[in-house]
This record gives sequence, structure tokens and C-alpha cells, in this order.
Amino acid sequence: MRADEYPRVLVVSAAVFDRSTGTGITLSNLFTGWPGDRLAQLYAEDRAPGPDAVGTFARFAPRNAPVEYHLFRQWERVRRPVRALVKGSPDPAGSASAAGAARDPGPGPVRARLRTQLRAFVDLSPVRIPDDVRRWLRAQRPDVVYTTLGSIRMMRLAVAAAQECRVPLVPHFMDDWPTTLYADGQVLGLPRLAVRAGFRDVLRHSSYGMGISVAMAREFERRYRLPFAAFGNCVDAADFADPDRCAPESPDGAPVELVYVGGLHLDRWRSLRRVGEAVARLVAQGTPARLTVHAPATDLARYAGAFTGLPAVHLGRSLASDEVAGVLRRSDVLVHVESFAAEHRRYTRYSLSTKIPQYLASGRPVFGFGPAELASMAHLAAADAGAVVGSDDPGALVDALTPLCVDAGLRDRLGRRGLAYAVRHHRTDQVAAHFAEVLREAATRPAHRPPARSGPGAGGGRPSAGVPGADAAAPRFPAAR
Repeated sequence: MRADEYPRVLVVSAAVFDRSTGTGITLSNLFTGWPGDRLAQLYAEDRAPGPDAVGTFARFAPRNAPVEYHLFRQWERVRRPVRALVKGSPDPAGSASAAGAARDPGPGPVRARLRTQLRAFVDLSPVRIPDDVRRWLRAQRPDVVYTTLGSIRMMRLAVAAAQECRVPLVPHFMDDWPTTLYADGQVLGLPRLAVRAGFRDVLRHSSYGMGISVAMAREFERRYRLPFAAFGNCVDAADFADPDRCAPESPDGAPVELVYVGGLHLDRWRSLRRVGEAVARLVAQGTPARLTVHAPATDLARYAGAFTGLPAVHLGRSLASDEVAGVLRRSDVLVHVESFAAEHRRYTRYSLSTKIPQYLASGRPVFGFGPAELASMAHLAAADAGAVVGSDDPGALVDALTPLCVDAGLRDRLGRRGLAYAVRHHRTDQVAAHFAEVLREAATRPAHRPPARSGPGAGGGRPSAGVPGADAAAPRFPAAR
């Protein structure tokens, strides 16, 4: 595509283009090659764009938030001392017994509920867009507003940007937050009502949608009666393994290195502990193996106690983004886990982790442990690049891990399959080119205007497509390529 054929895109998101967060990495990769004079971003997080980011940037600063935001910031500032006073230790995760840590090394239920209530209360607050920000939005002259949403305030900001610039929206969903955000009745249920109202506004202003997986794109197209395409993270050609040198060279007798790279939140620590217990059983049976966990520094500090008493688990250091590819290629088996808890299964059902394309591109076999219905597990199964255990069964874990740990030839064959799959589906040059084509098409389409929702007591009315979770039949749209 020639430079002048790229649409002018305004990105509205919490995360900025950089390489330190999953969303930042995904954004940076999807917009690879975009002309800098045709890309702008209005973002919220408190960090600068990455050094390789191109385009024009403006931060929607906290000064635009009301007093509730600052109350929340003050709570975040003091919650660690409060936790220390309540628990009698500055680091309860690190000092907990193995049994206590395995139950839950994270925030206690009271503090977790309080924090969730505060977040919901802040998210309800009005979004005030100063005149200088409005002038900046108009000056970008976008053809389309692309947004990752994820909160009430980001929905309001994205809709306001589309209205100000008089262009359609393209929302990109990374998780199924439309059906799970504030679904537990926080703040008397008001945030959930605001999510539903805000989401209807998003759909009314949208011409196209994107999901992070094929499963999400198909489900959301059916659910919201809007054409959807699937775009997840993609991998630069330089980070792909050499197909002639896939297998790492390990000295004889060295333990098989299983490696996990990623966050421990959303109860992933619990599933990872299960894998660690299975590795310990293999070691006890005479198979040398070790599980190394690389996670963000905050997660390592919070959940370290969850792995107490598991000598086969090694907590590695937090990795910089430019270190990940090398660590993956030097591993024997890569591990991906998801939670079996019902609330997390609903949230992650259609999600595809940022690291899965990186895992496959490394040329190493991948071991997946998580509910079989999740898109991430289905993606790994489709790649046929390792093994997937879709039920919380300790025996099945050991049975699936054993051949991966004892057969180097099998590991090499599976790794090559994953590499070939990644070449077909996750190369940045191919994915980014298709991404640009879809945004160009979205810029030419009119915004979707679903029918008004039937009011209470309106006989025979079906739920509107603008209501998250509506189960109306989807009309025919041009295929989302």
C-alpha cells in the first residue's frame, strides 16, 4: 500500500505505543509501517511513547478527571502501608506459608472489594474534554477513530473524539469486558448501567469492529450485528526462529527447561502452581525438569509465596521486551496457562494472549493448561505445536508433560510445526498490511445505527444489538476478511 493510501487514523486508548505492556506491544506491531503523518494517538496512561513510536501524540491527563480520581490515587498510594498494618508484614505474599499462599497470595477479599468499588466509582465520573484537546483532535483530520476502550471513561472519550471529528469508530476488543465489566453490582449497579449505555453509543458510532481472536470476531459479529475482523499481536520477522536451528543446545543431563513468560494476575498463578506441582512429580520419577517463571516485577513480589515448597519452580527475573525472543528460543518447552475460575473464564473466553504468537514464532513446543473452551487453548490446539490440557486434572498434566520432557525429537518436530503456523498467521508484515486494509475500508463505511432498544413492557420487542449480550440474529454483512 502506498503511503497516501493509508487512512488517517486517530488512536484513542489507555495504553500508549510502547513495548512495556501487552496492549502497547500489540498496537506498536499492528501499526508497523504506518506513515507518521497519518497516525495520531490520544492516550491516558502515565508514560511517554516508546522510542520507536511514530505519529503525533497527546496525553489525556488526570487534570481532566474530577476529585474522585485523586481520591483513588491517594488510596493507591497508602494501600501498601495499610496492608502492612493489617497483616503485620510489609510483604504478606513473601512471608506466607505455602498453604496460605496457595489459597490466595493476592489482595484480601475486603481490600479487593474496596479497590473494585473505588475503581467503579472513578470510572463513573464525567469525562471533561478541554477546548485545547478538542482543537487538537480536529487538527488531526482523521478518517477513522480506532480505539481499544475497556472502561466507561474510555468509551466516553472515544465517542466524543468520533463526534468531534465526524468520523466512524473502530473498536478493538482484547477481552469480553462488555459482558463482564462491573457485572458484580459495584456501586449499587450504576457502573453496569453506564457500561451498557456507553457501549450502545460506541456501537452507534462504529462502522467496523475488531476482535483479538477469530472466535471473538465471529461471536461479536453475531452478538452486535457489526462486521468484525480478527487481529491479535503479530511478530517481527527478526524475532522468528531460524528453521535450521530450532532446538536449543543443552548439555547432557541438564534438566528440561520449561519457561513461562507473562503476568500472574487473573488467577494465572494458581494454574501455574499446578504445572509446578506436575513438574515436581516428574522430577520425583527421575525426569530432570525445571519450570522458570518470568513475570512483571510487581507480580513476582506479590505471588512469590504461591510457589513456596516447589523446588522444581524457579522465579526468574522480569524481562525487558527486547529480551523475550531470545529467552523463548533458548527454552525447551514454553508454558501458557489460564484460570479455571468461572469469573475469569468468562472474561478470557475469547482472548488470545500477546505472547502466544511470540511463543509459536520461537520454534519451541508450547504446553497449554487452561479451560478447553478458551480461544487461547483452541489456538494452540490448531497450531498442533505441543500439548493442551483443558481440564484441571493433575494426572492429565503429568501424562501430557511426560513425552515433552523425555523426547527431544518430539520437541523439535512440534516446535517446527508451531513456527510454520506462526509464519502463516502471525508475521507482522502480512498482518499489519491486512490491518491497514480493514481500517481503510472502515473509514469508507457509514457508522452502524442499531434500532432503539425496546422499553420495559413493550410487547414483542427483541433486545437491541446495542445491548451487550443481546442475542439477536445477525444480518448479512460483507465478509470480514
